[in-house]
Amino acid sequence: MRWCLNRIPASTLSVPFRSPQDADIARGSLAPDAEPHRGVLRRELVVNGSYLAVRWTAEDPRILRISVLSFLDQLALVLRTIQRFGPPV
Repeated sequence: MRWCLNRIPASTLSVPFRSPQDADIARGSLAPDAEPHRGVLRRELVVNGSYLAVRWTAEDPRILRISVLSFLDQLALVLRTIQRFGPPV
């Protein structure tokens, strides 16, 4: 976690995938989950080539931590699913 100039806690994560298509599948699977703390927490997902970039900003570091941990759990499930079933035909 790092602190922005305005003292709002932020965190970023860049996840490499085998292909841009896999990164886009992951983004599509993870993006629909709305954050429960909308005004206090913001999450952005962007595909850049074969990387999925995620950025969180939150007013409360505890909410940021909970959101990141929850996202990592969901990401692990998406990664296992992509590995198990492979790319779409």
